[in-house]
Amino acid sequence: MRIEVVESHAVGGTQVVRIVTDTGITGWGQTACWAYPEAVDAVVQKFATYLVGQDPRRIEHHWNYLYRMGPFRGSVLSGAVSAVDLALWDIKGKHLGVPVWELLGGKSRDKVRLYLLMGGDTPESAAANARAAVDDGFTAIKFDPIPHGFGDMTLQALVAGVEANVEAARDAVGGRADIILELHRKLTPLQAIPVAEAVRRFQPLFIEDPIQIDSIQSQGEISKRINAPFANGERLHTIWEFRELLVAGGTQFVRPDVGLAGGLTHVKKIAAIAESFHAAVVTHNFLTPLLTAASIHLDVSIPNFVAQEYSKGDEGPMARAYPGALTRDGGYIHAPEAPGLGVEVDLAILPEVGRTLLNPLRNPLREDGSVLYAV
Repeated sequence: MRIEVVESHAVGGTQVVRIVTDTGITGWGQTACWAYPEAVDAVVQKFATYLVGQDPRRIEHHWNYLYRMGPFRGSVLSGAVSAVDLALWDIKGKHLGVPVWELLGGKSRDKVRLYLLMGGDTPESAAANARAAVDDGFTAIKFDPIPHGFGDMTLQALVAGVEANVEAARDAVGGRADIILELHRKLTPLQAIPVAEAVRRFQPLFIEDPIQIDSIQSQGEISKRINAPFANGERLHTIWEFRELLVAGGTQFVRPDVGLAGGLTHVKKIAAIAESFHAAVVTHNFLTPLLTAASIHLDVSIPNFVAQEYSKGDEGPMARAYPGALTRDGGYIHAPEAPGLGVEVDLAILPEVGRTLLNPLRNPLREDGSVLYAV
């Protein structure tokens, strides 16, 4: 079996890879480098000059060849490698007639627990959305409790605003759901520490990404100073970065993204490294049904999985562009049984229903005109 066609499509606010073999099998992959899909598209087109004519089943070999084609690294390269890697796993599963999780070691679980992404930057929205999520069957929720306009708030006002939002969500759900606090890298260490101390009494499952990701050492230091479970890693790319993060100390949950951190080939290794540190995996994902499906295959197969990030965007109009999109059962998704990843892509309608570009190269500014933060 040989690869005949490698296509990259930057459409619908995302980038999709289509690989076709001489036996007629089509594999689909996608990047989670959502800010720069056009750059990923260009890299995949470069990859195509190598991939055409290759045996698609040599996934580990192709991963290493593509990753080491040049001395440059970063989100765009890793996003491109990830998209190709997912398509190759899709092909291999279809060729063998089995779901991809079967090739990753088989089932560690029959279904995958989800946590719902929701809004909650006011007490009213936090309470209403939390209550609705639990009523819909979710046993875990995640929201950003930082109030609007935080960049120009005093520290006391910021801490009080966050505390009020988290308290409202906890009061709404009681012990029926775990609460995850997504801080979106918005805070400085001097802000993050008092914020974490204020919300600890509400027993969050973990606090995620309180500070910028510029330094792995800084991530380790802040995690050791926050006396609450800590999670990060959604913007990291490699086993080497994740190992350094865990060695730096303090992180109890790692958050690799199969569309950014090297696809299933590499994220499976990241999960194993985390397991050796007694750290759990809470897979990052919020973009499309294809990336959700790829994440579910990983989640099913690893022992140290806790919960999968989930957006109801998967259930909206965008789902029409992804035939075979996995169906949620309350707060869970069952292990898929279709061969490969189990989800196809309809490129004809993707431009109509896809997301708008998530990062139109704008950053929020403080009242004094300075840059506030970058997501």
